[in-house]
Amino acid sequence: MPTYNPPLRDMQFVMHEVLNVVDDFKQIPKYAEMDVETINAVLEEGGKFATEVIFPLNIPGDAEGCTIDQTTHAVTTPKGFKEAYKTYVEGGWAALGCDPEFGGQGLPLVVNSMFYEMLNSANQAWTMYPGLTHGAYHALHTYGTPEQQQTYLHKMTSGEWTGTMCLTEPHCGTDLGLMRTKAEPQADGTYKITGNKIFISAGEHDMADNIIHLVLARLTDAPPGIKGVSLFVVPKFNVNKDGSLGSRNGIYCGGLEHKMGIKANATAQIVLDGAVGTLIGQPNKGMQGMFVMMNSARLGVGNQSLGLTEVAYQNALAYAKDRLQMRSLTGPKAKDKPADPIIVHPDVRKMLLTAKAYAEGGRMLQAYCAMLLEKEHGHPDEKVRTESGELIAMLTPIAKAFLTDNGHIATNACMQVFGGHGFIKEWGMEQFVRDNRINMIYEGTNTIQSLDLLGRKILGNNGATLKKFGKLVGQLVEEEGVNEKMAEFITPIAILGDQMTKFTTEIGFKGFQNPDEVGAAAVDYLRVAGHLVFGYFWARMAQVALREISAAEKEGRPADPFYGAKLQTARFYFGKLFPETATLMRTARAGSKVLMDTDLALA
Repeated sequence: MPTYNPPLRDMQFVMHEVLNVVDDFKQIPKYAEMDVETINAVLEEGGKFATEVIFPLNIPGDAEGCTIDQTTHAVTTPKGFKEAYKTYVEGGWAALGCDPEFGGQGLPLVVNSMFYEMLNSANQAWTMYPGLTHGAYHALHTYGTPEQQQTYLHKMTSGEWTGTMCLTEPHCGTDLGLMRTKAEPQADGTYKITGNKIFISAGEHDMADNIIHLVLARLTDAPPGIKGVSLFVVPKFNVNKDGSLGSRNGIYCGGLEHKMGIKANATAQIVLDGAVGTLIGQPNKGMQGMFVMMNSARLGVGNQSLGLTEVAYQNALAYAKDRLQMRSLTGPKAKDKPADPIIVHPDVRKMLLTAKAYAEGGRMLQAYCAMLLEKEHGHPDEKVRTESGELIAMLTPIAKAFLTDNGHIATNACMQVFGGHGFIKEWGMEQFVRDNRINMIYEGTNTIQSLDLLGRKILGNNGATLKKFGKLVGQLVEEEGVNEKMAEFITPIAILGDQMTKFTTEIGFKGFQNPDEVGAAAVDYLRVAGHLVFGYFWARMAQVALREISAAEKEGRPADPFYGAKLQTARFYFGKLFPETATLMRTARAGSKVLMDTDLALA
């Protein structure tokens, strides 16, 4: 059976030693009184909930899955899920990062993000039930009418009601302009909505009293394509004027998908049969609200893979220290035993360090994104708000795609550490691989994220936002350029930062002549950009580690081994993972011809 220990020390390092989040909070009025002790205390308790309440349900929940009563359309979640959710609600965890106006605790997003990383490590399938609510909450909080907000947000904040995003239809995936679900206006200002949605995570379950579906549909007079999409709130149970639950609405689960992973989450086929809904925002402007949901979900999905990377690493590390097999190539290390533990072998260490480097780099990126969101929406300086919004827009597809791709690499590597035992269910490793695999697909496949990054976020503004991130890299290079101890971390990002300008310009020029060139280069480009971002963060982490080690030496005391471990991981990252960028830039430059001039090969 696998185990899990919340990485609280590394979370504290990221927040308090590298990002110094409390200093930033002092500039944001609603968080001006936030302190280190409060943040740490909340996350310590959150870690206990993750490990003690939902982690034990992960393997049995995967084995049991969800069941549907085809007569009543009711869905039953695995044993213990409903009770765990009740504990979650009673503990106030649902309200952690929500607006106090609607009963939330108003804690910073970075705290909520760290909490959700632990939940994802413990049980991704369970975590998706409350997790999907956040996207719906944010859309209603941003674009909902005062009446909609008063009707729904209090209960969604408390966790008594959950939420979903009903976007995809059987005949279309990400191309929502093809959707057919119709919304007919009624005399009382509501709409009757009819259609079918698929792949709706947490779309039906027995864990909450009501489910608030946010549904994309077309008005009867809507223009064709994506410009004719509107967003509606459609509750499972209609809500009376006094806030009590009324009649059952015409929205129900027609079936459950049978999946490779996240089997304990109800991925529902949703049928809307004259369901009553109300319009969110303006007619035919539904994509605005959808992107609020989707961007929240994309960061959340990156966090899912981060959580799985961390828990897979922890278990692979423990196994590698215990499993005896063969002797070290440089001679016996465990002379009192018949063989050495496999952690002495170079490639085993490579697999372990790959997962560790991707987990700790991902944690930095997630925390940084959370802080950008806080600054975008709460900083008093308009310039800071604008620049933060631009940076988070660029980093969101990287956080979604790079972290989930890395999660795929890391969970597979950790399963490999176990050898044949990794393929056996009882160890839990194969479930981490299966559960992570969906993260690369939903909320916009990673190819879609790559096209969004290169086409919209980079070339769409002539690289302006990329240059702003480049300035951050440049500032660090200038700050540490003469520090010999930092050279091994600074030189690689300085070189790649310079290369990115030429690389981006070259692809943009080719794409102007032939748009397929952008499509052919996009996936490789995002991964190069991901390494530039990770490289910057790893250099910052190394900077802090070196500073702390130096301080200990000056004071004549032993340095905390944590900092030495951080430096060793940074060296591994720059030595073994970061150089992937050279190959990626070469394959991106191979162009579209080797892909598109292949009719005979694909006949």
